Amino acid sequence: MQEQTFCFIMTALSAMITCAAVGFFVLFSPWTKETIAFWPMMSVTAGLLATGALALDRGRLKSVYRFNRGDIFIGALSAVFLYAVFWVGHFISTWILPFAAAQVNSIYTIRSGASSLQIGLLLLLLIGPAEEIFWRGFVQRRLWNRYGPIYGLIFCVALYAGVHLWSFNFMLIAAAAVCGAFWSILFFFSGRLWPCMISHAVWDVMILLVWPIQ
Repeated sequence: MQEQTFCFIMTALSAMITCAAVGFFVLFSPWTKETIAFWPMMSVTAGLLATGALALDRGRLKSVYRFNRGDIFIGALSAVFLYAVFWVGHFISTWILPFAAAQVNSIYTIRSGASSLQIGLLLLLLIGPAEEIFWRGFVQRRLWNRYGPIYGLIFCVALYAGVHLWSFNFMLIAAAAVCGAFWSILFFFSGRLWPCMISHAVWDVMILLVWPIQ
């Protein structure tokens, strides 16, 4: 019975990661990104992944999704800290790498096609939280149950950065690796998803809309 349960868990994880890879390919690859509306597609992809994760983990939701009032402070403060890391990183990378500025600017083209209000609401209420539900609440937790906390964290970060490879944008891939590591470590130490969801959502809005780094 335990072996059957383990096989189901790993099969479900592999299937969900495959779905994520396909979704991110459509969103970021040079062959498809011009043919789709980014924000509707991103919302559908994130929403479906989160819904699948919640359905597969419906028996374990209380332990991961318990909420403390301090999670708001931790999430907001960690978002500010991560923004500062990116501000410093942008300064250093554009000084060292001749292609960095152009690649960062190309990332910001995703803001076209929707108003700032629409994008902000999607990031705060859907995309940011949904990504954390899937990547940290589902993928990372299942990986660390299988491989242990440290290797599970490393594998999760690698997968999160890996699905961005389709963009062929080094700065986006590096940003995904840094963010993935930051939120994975936050989840590792807090043991709860709310700080990660708040941090992800607030950071998204800060860096894309409020204080863009360009």
